[in-house]
Amino acid sequence: GEDSRSFHVSIQAPLSIVSIGETYSITAVAGGQLILECPEDAVPPPHIEWHRERSPLQEDARRQVLAGGRFLQIRALGAADGGEYSCRATNALGDTSLRVQVEVHG
Repeated sequence: GEDSRSFHVSIQAPLSIVSIGETYSITAVAGGQLILECPEDAVPPPHIEWHRERSPLQEDARRQVLAGGRFLQIRALGAADGGEYSCRATNALGDTSLRVQVEVHG
């Protein structure tokens, strides 16, 4: 006899991350979830701001900033979510930023 099964696999992590200078490139799957991290271990703890295409990120039902800004979660990814995201961490001693270029494939 013969037996077959099919499985639905949900990938929540980015498929690949490539560093281009100071900009990271991430490829994600449409319909999935993406979590971007702004690494911050500074003392005093920094103030963190997220931007998309150089404009302050507007949170909504799908895009949420978590853990005081350390993470940006985007759910139900679509092609329109692609683009450049950046976070900027600032404290009394200075600031640092991280840029991520996101491509959504589906």
